Amino acid sequence: MSGGRASGASRAVRGRIVDTFADAGVSGVVHAVDIDSGGELALGADTLYSTASLHKVCLVATLFREAAAGRVELTRRIELPAGEARSPGGTGVAAMLDPVTMSLRDLASLAIAVSDNAAADALWDVLGLDLVNATMAELGLTRTVAIEPLREMYAGMRADAGPAGAAGLVDPAVVARLRALDPHRSNRGTPRDLTRLLAAIWRDEVCAGSYGVGLRRVLGLQAWSHRMASGFPFDDVRVSGKTGTLPTMRHEVGVVEYPDGGRYTIAIFTRSADTAASLPTADAVIGTVARMAVDALRLLR
Repeated sequence: MSGGRASGASRAVRGRIVDTFADAGVSGVVHAVDIDSGGELALGADTLYSTASLHKVCLVATLFREAAAGRVELTRRIELPAGEARSPGGTGVAAMLDPVTMSLRDLASLAIAVSDNAAADALWDVLGLDLVNATMAELGLTRTVAIEPLREMYAGMRADAGPAGAAGLVDPAVVARLRALDPHRSNRGTPRDLTRLLAAIWRDEVCAGSYGVGLRRVLGLQAWSHRMASGFPFDDVRVSGKTGTLPTMRHEVGVVEYPDGGRYTIAIFTRSADTAASLPTADAVIGTVARMAVDALRLLR
């Protein structure tokens, strides 16, 4: 396809994506990249958003990069005590009642597979915010920064919600004052940065050999299929990714691999006007838009 025709096709796809987001009741931004050719589709790709659990990808990538350099042992076992010191969450170690001893790589698996906050915070404690941020900067993610572990983010949300507690998180007035939703006061990043990271992981630029294979394996474990994976309901198409969720915000970053060798990394960040915790159409539109973006890139190959 000629440059002019490709540019026109890209504009048309972006227009359809904007309409698709609107039909689902959300606003959204997208960055999709053909990992091998470098072709891209961008819609607000440099917009700064709160990353929520998307930052677990940065955390786990740092863990494997450090392990490949011989500075961390993936099989090192640590104990996560029970009780109030454990980070909140409804999955994995965060939902367990007793002390747990687990290796760093198994904690990484839980942090991705079921978005386990306690597992992720255990890794934050081992690696530190500064190391993760320095690693992201080294990889070229100039606008992706972590300022707090998840336990502190949730503590801030509880404080901001006030006496209403979790029930207040559907109140628009409460949502409007949540620091966690402000990318200048929370962990943050952009779609372009996150696709850069995933492309680097799939090209063995974060870590190579068995460490690269292990990192991609972990990123392929996510249990949730209601967002990006819903756009690719095929047995021979592999979707690896990580969701991120906060009140009114639903994101996902991932890599879609086709049987013909095509590899595409996609980051989709959305925000809804509706504050309801359950919005199936807002989840599903991420899969719809991801498929639109990948289809457009495949036409340009």
